[in-house]
Amino acid sequence: MSSLTTAEREVIRFKEKLGYGLGDMASNLVFTSMGIFLTFYYTDVIGIPAAIVGTIMLVSRVFDGVSDVLMGVVVDKTRSRHGKARPWLLWMSIPFALATILTFSVPQMDQTLQVIYIFISYNLLNLVYTAINIPYGVLNALTTRDPYQRSLLNIFRIFMANVGIILVGQIVMPLVQSFGGGRTGWQLAFTLLGVVSTVLFLITFASTKERVETDPRMREVPIKTGVKALFSNRYWVMMLAFFVSFFILVALCFSTPVFYANHVLGDSSMIGTLILGTVAPQLPALFIMPYFVKRWGKVSCCRVGLLVMAGSYLLLLTDPHNVQLAVIATIIKGIGMAPIIGSAFAMLADTIDYGEWKTGLRTEGLTYSAGSFGSKVGIGLGSAIVGWVLSLGGYVGGSETQTPDAINAIISIFVSIPCVISIGLFVLMMFYKMDKIMPRILADLDKNDGLTIGEISL
Repeated sequence: MSSLTTAEREVIRFKEKLGYGLGDMASNLVFTSMGIFLTFYYTDVIGIPAAIVGTIMLVSRVFDGVSDVLMGVVVDKTRSRHGKARPWLLWMSIPFALATILTFSVPQMDQTLQVIYIFISYNLLNLVYTAINIPYGVLNALTTRDPYQRSLLNIFRIFMANVGIILVGQIVMPLVQSFGGGRTGWQLAFTLLGVVSTVLFLITFASTKERVETDPRMREVPIKTGVKALFSNRYWVMMLAFFVSFFILVALCFSTPVFYANHVLGDSSMIGTLILGTVAPQLPALFIMPYFVKRWGKVSCCRVGLLVMAGSYLLLLTDPHNVQLAVIATIIKGIGMAPIIGSAFAMLADTIDYGEWKTGLRTEGLTYSAGSFGSKVGIGLGSAIVGWVLSLGGYVGGSETQTPDAINAIISIFVSIPCVISIGLFVLMMFYKMDKIMPRILADLDKNDGLTIGEISL
C-alpha cells in the first residue's frame, strides 16, 4: 500500500458531506419506519398476532447474516467507472422504493397466506437494504483515510439520519390519514416515502467521490481468507457485538412509543412527542460533536453517551406513568444517543485500518458488513423482543384497554430492558482501545507497504 496521496488528505467539502448525509436520510425514511411502525402495522392494521410477527422478524435475521457477508464480498470485488461502492447507490435506489411499497401492501387474504407474504416482502426489503446500505457505509472509508474527516462525514450522516427520523415520527401517521387511513393509507404513504428515498440516494451517488484506492490484489482474496482475517480483528468483533446490542436498543427506542403512549401514558398524541424527544436533542448535540471528538476521542464520547442513556432510563423507572417525566427522560436519552451514533460508524471504519495493519488485508465491504449485519440483527431482535414480551404480557392488538400484565410488559420494553442494555454496552466499551493506538496504525500504514497476501499469517 502506498502512502497517502494529496487527494486522500484533502478536506472534504460541505457539499460532499451533505450529499453523503442524505444517503442515511434516505435509508431512515424507510428503515426507521420499519422500526417504529411495522410491528404496529402488522398487528393492529393487518391483524397478525404479535408473537408471529416477532418470530418472522427474528427468523429473517438468518437470511440477513448470509446476505450481509456476501454483499461485503461483492463490494470488495466490484469494479466500475463509478468505483466499488458508489455504483450500488445507483443500481439499488429504485428497487429500494419498490420493495418498500410491497412491504406495506399486505393484501386481504387468508392469514396463513398473509404470513407468507409478510415473510417474503419483509426479507426482500432487507435484502435490497443490504445491497444499498453496505456500499453506502463503505463509502465513508473510501472517501478518506483521515479519522477526523471520517468522523465529520459520520456526523453529517447521523445528522441527516435524524432529520429523516424526525420526519418519519411527525408525518407518517398524518400521511396515512390524509390518504384515507387503513390499508390503502399505509400503502400510499410508503409509496411516497419510497420515491423520496430513491431521489435522495441518487443525490448521494452524484455528489460523492471515492479517493482511497485499494490494492487490486485485494479483489482476489478468497472469502475464507477474508473471513478468517476478519475474526482475527478483535476490534471488529467488539464492534459487531456493539452494533447488534445497540440496534436492539434503537429498535426498542423507536418501536415502543406507539404502545407506551397509547396504553401507559393514555395519550396517543404523545407518540410523535416521544419520538421527537429522542431525536431532536441529537441535532444540536451533533453540531458540537466535532469539538468533543477532537478533544476526547470517539470512544470516550461513546462511553459518556451510554452513561447518560442509562441515567435517563433509571430516572423514568421512578414513575413510568408520569407524562412530564417521560418527556424529560426521553430528551435526556436523546442527548445521550448523539455521541454514540455520532461515533459508532467512524469507529467501525477505523477497524478497517486496524485489520489492514494486523493482517495485510484491506476488505472494506466485508469489514463494514458488521455495521449492516449488526443493525439489522439488532433491529430484528429488538422487534422480536417487542412481539414476544407483549405476547407474554397478554397484549391484545387493536384493544383500547390492556391488562396490568400487558402494561408492565410495555414498560419493560420501553424502559427496563433498554436500561440493562445501555449499562452492558458501557462495560463493553471499556475494553475498546482503538483511539489510543490509531495514530501508530496510520503511521505504520503510511510508511510501509505492510504484508503481501502470500505473507499473511493469522
